[in-house]
Amino acid sequence: MALAAVKGDQTVAEIASRYDVHPNQVTQWKTQLLNGVASVFSGASEAAGKAEPDIRALHAKIGQQALEIDFLEHALGRVDEPSARR
Repeated sequence: MALAAVKGDQTVAEIASRYDVHPNQVTQWKTQLLNGVASVFSGASEAAGKAEPDIRALHAKIGQQALEIDFLEHALGRVDEPSARR
């Protein structure tokens, strides 16, 4: 509907009646489309830069989890020992 409104072949009122929506909604969608179209065609490098995770933080988290796993494996391995039953 927003594309049809941008094309201008039909009036907003005609588009609204055709799809059974309020004309204000068609106008809002058209405005959103026109405001957001630049971000759709922006360079992929911009989008990749925003979505790139913090590698150092992820490596730190992996290291922390590895230490926790090692600790728990060692602690659970001692469950059957007499000293663990105290």
